[in-house]
Amino acid sequence: MSETGSAASPLVATWRLRSHVQQTVETGETAEPRGPHPGGLLTYTADGQFSIIAVPGDRRPPAQVLVTDAEAVGLFRGLTAYAGRYSIDGDHVIHHIEVSWNELWAKTDQRRRFVVDGDTLTIIAGPDRNPRDGRVAISTLLWDRVR
Repeated sequence: MSETGSAASPLVATWRLRSHVQQTVETGETAEPRGPHPGGLLTYTADGQFSIIAVPGDRRPPAQVLVTDAEAVGLFRGLTAYAGRYSIDGDHVIHHIEVSWNELWAKTDQRRRFVVDGDTLTIIAGPDRNPRDGRVAISTLLWDRVR
């Protein structure tokens, strides 16, 4: 049974991305797709809304405000950003996506396992097809509560 967010939910906070480790199911190979120092914020509100943006830590700024096509591709490839409503089902959070950087995710539900341990949130996604290389992978993201 799903429930919407509430002030009592352990997810209600803003979280800063500490790490993102991805394990390819077929080979067991692990990688840090956003590098050793990724950037990102994830916010869950008491009224059941969420938003996420995550980027590589070594992301290069464009040379000027009007980006070139090559710069735009580089910025897009390193980005994950989506928002909408969320609900909780046991140890899973379901992101009901309303708007997304990748239109394939818009109007979909993305189910994630989660654990809150003090000021650390662990989110485990997958196994699912990785949008960066198409391989089936499990992603583990560690988030620190913003104080």
